[in-house]
Amino acid sequence: MDVALVEMRPALRTPAHQTDLLAELVCSNSFKSTETVNAHGLLKAELRLLGSLLLAVADEARVPGGAALAVDRTVFARIATERVAAHPRIRLVREEAAALPCPGVVASGPLTSPRLSAAIQERLGMASLAFYDAIAPIVADDSLDHERLFAASRYGKGGGDDYLNAPFDAPAYEAFVDALAAADQHRAHDFDDAPYFEGCLPVEEMARRGRETLRFGPMKPVGLADPRTGREAHAVVQLRREDLTGQMWNLVGFQTRLRTPEQQRVFRMVPGLREAEFLRWGAVHRNAYLNAPAALSAHLSLRDEPRTLFAGQLTGVEGYTESLGTGLLAGVNLWRILAGRAPLVPPPTTMLGALLHYLRTADPSRFQPMNANFGLLAPLERPPRDRALKKAALAERALEAMAAFAREVAA
Repeated sequence: MDVALVEMRPALRTPAHQTDLLAELVCSNSFKSTETVNAHGLLKAELRLLGSLLLAVADEARVPGGAALAVDRTVFARIATERVAAHPRIRLVREEAAALPCPGVVASGPLTSPRLSAAIQERLGMASLAFYDAIAPIVADDSLDHERLFAASRYGKGGGDDYLNAPFDAPAYEAFVDALAAADQHRAHDFDDAPYFEGCLPVEEMARRGRETLRFGPMKPVGLADPRTGREAHAVVQLRREDLTGQMWNLVGFQTRLRTPEQQRVFRMVPGLREAEFLRWGAVHRNAYLNAPAALSAHLSLRDEPRTLFAGQLTGVEGYTESLGTGLLAGVNLWRILAGRAPLVPPPTTMLGALLHYLRTADPSRFQPMNANFGLLAPLERPPRDRALKKAALAERALEAMAAFAREVAA
């Protein structure tokens, strides 16, 4: 197929980019781990089976980074630009896209231009496109100390196992508030900054506003009697079930701007979370993204037009590898549709398939972007007790399933 690739720079610039090169990395220079027992490493291994061009480019631009795939940003962007510019079937167009393509792929990312944002909102509705994240951390169920937690919904409403509760006594609560208020925040780039909304403040900001603010906010114990004592605790952190199988739990109301090491240190002070594995870190930052479960099809197209697809962070995935994975799949599926074939989606036993499954099945009323993590994968029938062995088994199953999917794509 002949392709027109529309890039708005330099006709329209962003506050984040420094060059006019394609594939310019504006945050970290790392694609994270290459080890398959790490979720990001597993996703990269899957994408290599699908023939990812950008991972091959990353290999050429690689710099020392231990087990991580770190790259020289300039070299990476230059090689990617040269590959695109030299391709006989790609025409590079330097202008702002002002309308949704049909057929085509929209991969405009968190800094989608105003005119294209308006076109998306007009087509999908004003509520379809968010412009900032207020993300609470997610922890793995098998890393929690369940003996220190109790299952209950406030006032007994809803399912009895929809929430886990971590009770604090007064001294533990005071120490937790002190740690939150003193913790080091991430200093966002100007382009990545987001306003605070009074109904969705970072948890550390609430802690700084007064010692009782959290007890009357996300840590209020009212209506949550501990069945082991029959009494309400001094304060409670609620963990809400994030998936049907209960592999992931969301810290309710704990959106944060704390640096990652600080989140790890402070949130492990929550009873039952001392050994917690964090599947997603909290964040508050600017990020345009679609409400994918409400607006998009299973293969990330408009629901009423399968030839207009979306990819990258705009779909609600977080991270470089996650973004290029959705882009690769969008390219595969647009070609299949134009060739008269049905679109394909990897099975949820693969990391890429699990990400798409999340985008399709998450609750639209509280949808937030997601990165690759083992909690997304369909559970094993007989999981090993050892968590490292469990991840190895999940990775082995995922790579076998992706190899079969790659053969189906190539057929």
